[in-house]
Amino acid sequence: MSKPHGPRDPMTETELSHIKSEYVTVTVGGQMFGLPIARVQDVFVLTQMTHVPLAPDDIAGIINLRGRIVTAIDMRPRLGLGKREQAAPMAVGIDSEGESYGLIIDSAGEVLKLGADTAEPVPVNLDDRLKRVASGIHRLENELLVILDVDRLLDFKPLELAA
Repeated sequence: MSKPHGPRDPMTETELSHIKSEYVTVTVGGQMFGLPIARVQDVFVLTQMTHVPLAPDDIAGIINLRGRIVTAIDMRPRLGLGKREQAAPMAVGIDSEGESYGLIIDSAGEVLKLGADTAEPVPVNLDDRLKRVASGIHRLENELLVILDVDRLLDFKPLELAA
């Protein structure tokens, strides 16, 4: 005989720890960040970029990437991590709301598959600039991985109002 249908029991910690999310890891200003793999189109080497006059500091320019015009966003000033001292060779391609973006990073890492057992909410003591674009953190063996919310990262309106 089957059990009567009632409200589903909440997942146990063991069940939650088996749910995995995948992140492309990138380093910007010495901090490791994670981008949800489903949002990453590609990782590429920056070869040529056209600067846009009068653009904000975080808009590095535009790129012709395989026939698409891509807005290049320098992640250092975008995340409040200072200006870039040298040309960055790497970028991560992201599409959002029909627009293409290249997030200029210091380096690309590996793809990590992480469970809910290492996930934590955004810490209250995280810098406000990072808090605004973070969706959570994962506590890894030797460091914290700050997970970036791509939609908030690419939402330019709040940043313009705050400036």
